Amino acid sequence: MRLLRFAVLLPVLLFSVSCHDIQDWADDPEGNFDALWTILDEHYCFFEEKGVNWDAVYAKYRPQIVPEMTQRQLFAVCATMLDELRDGHTNLSSAFNTSYYTRWWSDYPQDYNERLVEQYYFNFRLNHLGAATYGILPENVGYFRYPSFSVALGEGNVDHILAHMIMCNGIIIDIRDNGGGDMTNVEALAARFIRERTLAGYISHKTGPGHGDFSKPYAYYYEPAGGGHLLWRKPVVVLTNRSTFSAANNFVSIMKYVPDVYIVGATTGGGSGMPFSSEIPCGWGVRFSACSILDCMGNTTEFGISPSEGCAVGLDPLAALDGRDTMLDFAVSILAGGK
Repeated sequence: MRLLRFAVLLPVLLFSVSCHDIQDWADDPEGNFDALWTILDEHYCFFEEKGVNWDAVYAKYRPQIVPEMTQRQLFAVCATMLDELRDGHTNLSSAFNTSYYTRWWSDYPQDYNERLVEQYYFNFRLNHLGAATYGILPENVGYFRYPSFSVALGEGNVDHILAHMIMCNGIIIDIRDNGGGDMTNVEALAARFIRERTLAGYISHKTGPGHGDFSKPYAYYYEPAGGGHLLWRKPVVVLTNRSTFSAANNFVSIMKYVPDVYIVGATTGGGSGMPFSSEIPCGWGVRFSACSILDCMGNTTEFGISPSEGCAVGLDPLAALDGRDTMLDFAVSILAGGK
């Protein structure tokens, strides 16, 4: 089953298990709050995994809703309530603000400095091609920076990058600070490194309003790139930090089980819930995690993907002052034969 096809079907699946329509609530502070709480109650997918007592959350915030409150006051209470889910995919959008839960990354070290890499490792002479930057390090190791899966690389561009590095000992794919994007771009890049039809993971969607009402997990697979496109068969390091999130998190969960691939850096930020959008009576939009994506072993990836064994490393701030990226150095040591 292709992930894209499932994403197209997701709105139909969610509406089919809905118990309420937007007309069921009044367009006033109480009605909008109750609509928001109920939409999440019936459709959010991680209550049990995160140990969130949603009824207790209602009891905590509902008394703060009063008829005379302003829209901004209502927004503030609702946004704070959504923070209880600890989910970077869940936010509330109005004409004057959009809420974001930030602590999934803001409580952790940054572990990436773009200028550090560009200045001290490439003397500001990295090649730029579409969404990517790339170059070859002195140790004969390829470096490939992909900052966002929101932008397609282009098959021809990837061919050019891999061909440029064909004589290298290995390649580093740096997706630190990559906040995700389009899952089709994940598939397109992963297809250059897998060697056969590969189980990429499983998807489970809601089948009813209960917090435990889920379908059986559906497997989805990726195929190696065809059409004469280049395939990489040498070692790979994927560099990650806490801000590697959502679709980038999914890419890491797939690459971790590909032969000769090392995940180096920090545990990723997670974000495995496929997001879905709805609306409350006042017209505010709410986006939330609506179905769970598991890795090929059937494990949740919502809480992030850990580095390969022995490959956890951070960016040493003192070394950075001397022009060294300790995470990149560790990755180079693996591919140059130091591990």
